[in-house]
Amino acid sequence: MADREDETIDSFEKFWDFYVGEHSKKGTRILHFIGTTAALGCVAGGLFTKRRWLLLLAPVVGYGPAWIGHFFVEKNKPATFKYPLWSLQADFVMWWKTITGTMQAEVDRVLREREEAKAREEAAAREERVSIQNEAVN
Repeated sequence: MADREDETIDSFEKFWDFYVGEHSKKGTRILHFIGTTAALGCVAGGLFTKRRWLLLLAPVVGYGPAWIGHFFVEKNKPATFKYPLWSLQADFVMWWKTITGTMQAEVDRVLREREEAKAREEAAAREERVSIQNEAVN
């Protein structure tokens, strides 16, 4: 299987599957939900009360819990570093799917598809080894 860091991601749909895989642990998703909710609260509060400092606080309270989840729970690097806009978009998609109770199904689907792809690649590698062995015998 190709290293996920080396894969070409050229659409949000491909990015979404990558993103979901990078958020496979529920603790990470909970921390993202907390951070996104807090960031939205800061933005809303800043706009409604005209307290600009709340707008500046939004990225800190949003990314802080999310990055804690990546570094200490998921033990991976946040996708924000490489794909900042798609990552932000995916944060909101995940936030909504969490509210609607559909996020775990997304995680299950992505993990199942990864396992199936890995099994196909292993089967193809075995077939190739057998073919090479048969050619060597003949």
